[in-house]
Amino acid sequence: MDLSEYDEELGGEPGGGICGEWVLRLAGSPEQVMRARRLVSATLGRGHPLHDDCVLLTSEIVTNAVVHSRSGRGGAFVLGISCSARGVRVSVQDEGSSSAPCVCHASAEATGGRGLPLLEALAHRWGLVRRAGSNKVWFELELEPAELPRPRLAGVR
Repeated sequence: MDLSEYDEELGGEPGGGICGEWVLRLAGSPEQVMRARRLVSATLGRGHPLHDDCVLLTSEIVTNAVVHSRSGRGGAFVLGISCSARGVRVSVQDEGSSSAPCVCHASAEATGGRGLPLLEALAHRWGLVRRAGSNKVWFELELEPAELPRPRLAGVR
């Protein structure tokens, strides 16, 4: 998958991840789930140790916004991505729903209902902010101490 088309949109260099803070408004259509995944992937870069979990969890919370809120069918949602040397935070703010998102445990035969349990299992922290007309679901993933970038000491190679 070539992510270079997103490097310009996010203001970075092709190929290597563009850590920083980004807020993007996207149409509430199923096609935008893949776009959100690609944007997060381009932000982190494929070699980032949190890449796979972050892309998976982004897909889940964007899908929830598109399928279970007023953001779907003509609506929109806001994707927030924040990446630092210590970890990543992703948020999705939708246009609200009649009921609050809940962690439900799906049966083995169910085709859905696994998004929030995945957040519970993989995210270091996650939460929901519910206000009139919107839901904001966010998660944070942290680098383990061995994965943190080490400072370079002057004069040491």
